Amino acid sequence: MFKRLRNWFENRRIRKMGFTISEWESAVADWPVMARYQGAERDALRDMAFRFLVRKNFASGGDFQFTDAMCLKIATMACVPVLHLGLDWYDHLYSIILYEGDFVPNRPYRSDDGVVHPQSPGLSGEAWLRGPLILSWQSVCQTGPHARHGKASNVVIHEFAHKLDMLRDGANGAPPMHPDMKPGEWHDIFSAAWERLQRDSIHHRPLPLDGYSLTSPAEFFAVCSETFFEDPQNMKEHMPEVYRLLCQFYRQRPC
Repeated sequence: MFKRLRNWFENRRIRKMGFTISEWESAVADWPVMARYQGAERDALRDMAFRFLVRKNFASGGDFQFTDAMCLKIATMACVPVLHLGLDWYDHLYSIILYEGDFVPNRPYRSDDGVVHPQSPGLSGEAWLRGPLILSWQSVCQTGPHARHGKASNVVIHEFAHKLDMLRDGANGAPPMHPDMKPGEWHDIFSAAWERLQRDSIHHRPLPLDGYSLTSPAEFFAVCSETFFEDPQNMKEHMPEVYRLLCQFYRQRPC
């Protein structure tokens, strides 16, 4: 009963917002990942993106003047990971703050040499455990299988993967498992992949992921997630067991 009432309320708000299918198609036309979603899946993704915009609030960072098309694109990118999970997985998120370029958090930062600086370096995105999700529009536009240091990049999927990760014991690289998944298997396979890539990095061997993935288990999961959607064939070839588990988690097979 509650779900039907919410859908009715959301349908009214969607109609009031006035977004059209052609506006949505135009907003996502330059994202190659969309070619993977056709027919009923594409319709479901569009509907979920509209409902995302009804449920979430977009706010400007640094007086950036964002547009409806930007919001449509970000909403669609955010909905791709939960297309077969459900938008309820984002119920703990209420606001997205959008900056034009990288933003500088107002907090101390310790660099690799141990020096504490009064402010952090510029960031392309950030997800707070009990707070908003922050994005740089410039970074949103720099997506693709070879967008960051020759590796897959999608800051929207990356930061929303953090939000999914935070649903279970905080951001630790272990999001909630589905009933048909084995938490122990997730831990063993992700740990083995992490350790192998750490060894490859030490010996300066090529990595299938951006090296930023090795900074923490949480970042490893987030980078694996953006690679899974932006460059799935590469992940399936070089990290087949991680790819298999992400297929189980996201309920999708992008290859």
